[in-house]
Amino acid sequence: MQVTALGAIVGLVLAIYLIIKKVHPAYGLILGGIVGGIVGGAGVTGTVTLMMDGAKGIIPAVLRILTAGVLAGVLIETGAAAKIAETIVDKLGESNALIALSLATLVLTTVGVFIDVAVITVAPIAIAIAKRANFTKTGILIAMIGGGKAGNMMSPNPNAIAASDAFKLPLTSIMAAGIVPAIVGLIVTIIVSRKLAKKGSAVEQNEISSTFEEKPGFLPAIVGPLVAIIILSLRPLFHISIDPMVALPVGGVIGALAMGKIKNINKYATVGLAKMSGVAILLLGTGTISGIIANSALKDVIINSLNTIGLPAFALAPIAGILMSGATASTTSGTAVGSQVFGPTLLELGVQPLSAGAMIHTGATVMDHLPHGSFFHATGGSVFMDMKERLKLIPYESLIGLSMTIVSTIIFGLLR
Repeated sequence: MQVTALGAIVGLVLAIYLIIKKVHPAYGLILGGIVGGIVGGAGVTGTVTLMMDGAKGIIPAVLRILTAGVLAGVLIETGAAAKIAETIVDKLGESNALIALSLATLVLTTVGVFIDVAVITVAPIAIAIAKRANFTKTGILIAMIGGGKAGNMMSPNPNAIAASDAFKLPLTSIMAAGIVPAIVGLIVTIIVSRKLAKKGSAVEQNEISSTFEEKPGFLPAIVGPLVAIIILSLRPLFHISIDPMVALPVGGVIGALAMGKIKNINKYATVGLAKMSGVAILLLGTGTISGIIANSALKDVIINSLNTIGLPAFALAPIAGILMSGATASTTSGTAVGSQVFGPTLLELGVQPLSAGAMIHTGATVMDHLPHGSFFHATGGSVFMDMKERLKLIPYESLIGLSMTIVSTIIFGLLR
C-alpha cells in the first residue's frame, strides 16, 4: 500500500511538534506515524501494518543496544571507562582533554557499541574532566558526539549492517569506506569542540558521578573493549562472522573477569540494561514512523526535485541519507530507510553498490540528532543538559556530519 507524500510530511511535522511540546518522544513518533498514515490514505488497518513492519525492521538494532548494556555497565560501574579516559587525558595532557574525549567515544563506537551507548558510557568521565579543566557541557558533549559520529562510520554497527544488507555487500566494505570520512570528522570535531569549550553552562559538583568502585589498572580496564574488537575482527580476517550482539556482552563479561569483578556481573548488566532501555524504546518509536516513510510517495517527490535541479545521479545517495536521517532522527533508521527506499533507484541510475551504500551511510549522520529521535535526548541527558541548550548544538553536529558526507561524496561520487 502507498502513503501519499503529504501524509508522510504531516506525520513527521506532527511528531516533531509533539516532542518539542514535551510529549514522550516514543509516543510522539507513534502518533505522528498514525496520523501520517491515515492522512496519507493507508487507512487505520493499513497504517498499523506499515508501522508494525517498520518497528520489526528496527528490532536488530534494539537487540544490539540492549546487549551492549553489559559492556557499558561493566565499563561504567567498575570505573574502567573512567580509567581509560583518564589515561588518555594524562598521556595527551589536560590541554588536550577534549581530544581525549573524542578519541574515547570514537574507540567505543568503532568497537561496535551503539553511539548513544558510547556517549552515555563516556559522559561520567567527561563531566569529571569538565569540572577539573573548567570546560562547559557544550564543549564536552560536542567532543563526544563528534567522536561517536566518526567512529560510527567505520564500525560493525546496525547502520553499516543495514547498508551492507540492502546493497548485498560485505560488512567490512562499508566499514572500510568510512575510514577517511571518519578521520576528517574527528578533525572537525576537535576544532569545533575547542571553539565551544568555554561556551554554555558549567558542570555542577552534584552532577559528578561517584558510583563506581576503586578504579582498576589501565590494562585490566581495556581488556573488555579489546576482546570485543578482536572478536569483531574475526569477520574480516578469518571470515568468522560473530555479531556485535554476541561480541559486546562477551567483551563485558571477560572485562569483568580480568578486573576481578565477575561476581558483580549481574549488577553491572542490570545497570547497563537500565541505561539502554530508554534508548531502545525510542528507537522502536522511530521504526514505526519510518515504516510510513518507506511506503510513501515522498521518495518520488525527492527524485523529481533532484532531476529538476539537474544534480548528478550519485547526489541522490547522500541526499537520501540526509533526508531520511532527518525524517527519522536516527542514523540506523536513516541508513536503513534510505538504502531500502532509494537503493534500487540508485542502482538503476548506474551508481555502484559500494558508492551508494557509503554515501547514504555518511549522509545519515547529518541530521540524526534532531529532537524527535533518541540520540538527541540520550546524549543531552547524559550530561544533564536542558532542552534549550541541547538545541543549540544541532548546527555543530550537522557540520561534523556534513564534513564526513562531503568527503565520502567526493571519494565515491566524483572520484569513483
